[in-house]
Amino acid sequence: MSTSKNVQMILNGTISSLSTVIPVKLDVLAPSITVQPYEQKEISVLIGLVGGIKGRLIIDASLDAINTIGQAMFGMSIEGEMIESFTGELGNMVAGNLCTILEKDGLILDISPPTVMTGTTKFYGFKQAFKLPVKIDGGGMLTVLLTIDEN
Repeated sequence: MSTSKNVQMILNGTISSLSTVIPVKLDVLAPSITVQPYEQKEISVLIGLVGGIKGRLIIDASLDAINTIGQAMFGMSIEGEMIESFTGELGNMVAGNLCTILEKDGLILDISPPTVMTGTTKFYGFKQAFKLPVKIDGGGMLTVLLTIDEN
């Protein structure tokens, strides 16, 4: 399969995975292409992708978004050290579900353990990335960044 077809499958699968994992209404905005450096403001989780395609899935979130999702999933506010832990687990759930969705379409991927980053951080090491902004009903934003490594 071509890289562009795989990227489209991954973006569509990511939207489906987010909708399955996050029990809050999501408003997925138009994707765009961004170049390095990408700068996060509050918190993100990075998951490596290997297999049919190699790259990274980064979910960059506002603390409001993490708290809104946590409230919907657990009925309680996510605070303190639980924010980082929950963000990592959220990334794991989204990426794991994405792999299951893609496997049905013949694209086999494995994922790395999640890496959580807090504060203002700049990401380098990619020529371009696909950026998918997502509004969370009830508060906050997520930005999904998909970087594809050159073969």
